[in-house]
Amino acid sequence: MSFEKVLIIEDEPVVRNLLMEIFTRRKFMASVAETLAQAEGLLNRDSFDLVMLDLRLPDGDGQQFLERLAMLPSRPLVVMVTGYGSIESAVGCMRAGAFDYVLKPFSPSQIDIIIKKAQSYRQLLSVNKLLSDQASDDEGAIIGHSPVMLRLRQMIERVAPTDATVLITGENGTGKEVVARELYRRSSRRQYPFIKVNCAAVSENLIESEFFGHERGAFTGATERREGRFELANQGTLLLDEVSEIPANLQAKLLRVLQEREFERVGGNRTIKVNVRIIATSNRDLLGYIEKGQFRQDLYYRLNVFPVHVPALRDRVEEIMPLAEHFLSRYMRKLGVKVAGFSESARSAMLQYHWPGNVRELQNTIERAIILTEPGRLMSAAAMGLPTAAGFSLGDGVPSLPELQESRAASNHAMLSGEEASVSEIDSSQSGSVLNIAELEKQAIKAALEKTAGNRTKAAELLGISIRTLRNKLQEYKGSTDLVGVESGTGD
Repeated sequence: MSFEKVLIIEDEPVVRNLLMEIFTRRKFMASVAETLAQAEGLLNRDSFDLVMLDLRLPDGDGQQFLERLAMLPSRPLVVMVTGYGSIESAVGCMRAGAFDYVLKPFSPSQIDIIIKKAQSYRQLLSVNKLLSDQASDDEGAIIGHSPVMLRLRQMIERVAPTDATVLITGENGTGKEVVARELYRRSSRRQYPFIKVNCAAVSENLIESEFFGHERGAFTGATERREGRFELANQGTLLLDEVSEIPANLQAKLLRVLQEREFERVGGNRTIKVNVRIIATSNRDLLGYIEKGQFRQDLYYRLNVFPVHVPALRDRVEEIMPLAEHFLSRYMRKLGVKVAGFSESARSAMLQYHWPGNVRELQNTIERAIILTEPGRLMSAAAMGLPTAAGFSLGDGVPSLPELQESRAASNHAMLSGEEASVSEIDSSQSGSVLNIAELEKQAIKAALEKTAGNRTKAAELLGISIRTLRNKLQEYKGSTDLVGVESGTGD
């Protein structure tokens, strides 16, 4: 439940006793005060989730005391109770921070409605605070139409409407959380919270509190009662991200919650029941963990009711460019930068790269490359920092085959018109043919050495590569007639 402790401030015995009976029957811990002075004493000793406050009391005005309650660190919800109702007093109380307003005489059903509203409101506040604290760029949809992605979509469509526990596996960066959010969006619980806990990012000493919450004074620093992720996700969906990282001593408690749907907060003895749909993710081999004694077998079977595997990006190469276009569009909007798209060299490099970091690496690469690309220009493979087919790092400045081919016409024109040569200039006598990458590299190095009179250090700077890389390439070209007269320069 979202709140437990109720303070009733009421001087009329009949009304006070009725409220006490209503709340105790509904398993709330209720305290009573007949005056504001008594209420002040209770508030100094304890914190409350809900306060039922009479508007007129023997020692003061309830509306003025409302302002005092609004200053408390725990900020309880306050419901004003009065037998002298008027529009003016109701408006005044609501402006002063009252959650609701009820007139005497009232029925138990009216109080039940207030309780449900208060519980939903407190849960909403807690969930919103949690989501704002962990806000991240997790937005995204499942993109792609390859056979493996179509099968993945079919599995999501089949299991999403059910309450079955789902275990999503796959390498880091494949998009397991995107799949989890899609399951949530298509579920019958989509109107309720979607709460995530990263099991690998929470300290082992605090993970139990993150899961189940804690009572005030449960440990050093626990100055207030706090709801855990299971409680915040009540009626909704809880994502246990990287579930393999849960400590062994907590796995048994988690298993019990999954089986019984109930738990106690750290430092508490009250059993809290929840109705939560569980989705878990893992990038580990859980069966291997079980063999090593690092993960409970019974917990694995409880989580693995419906397994879903997200394939690595290298196993769905046809999805690379659709994903790249999606991220390009997203980050141009986010960064306020407009580039002309991907160059042919960038497309070729993306399709040839292994992507060990999967979709996340592709996403981060494109965001970084947008920043490095001049507005209005095509994004190059160099800006993306991807390796070429010839083994060079484009981040070292070595032009790729498409980039060299694109620059040849302009370079030849410059040479024919007597303009100063540049590193990208290629022998104009080859303008009618298409050279392979190795030959183009050799000609680029030759042009740089000729321009620097054989000074290797300056040539490496012009080429945008290290002197070591240049030495290695010259060693490969040793004896080549194309480099006679320029390969034995100085300066390195």
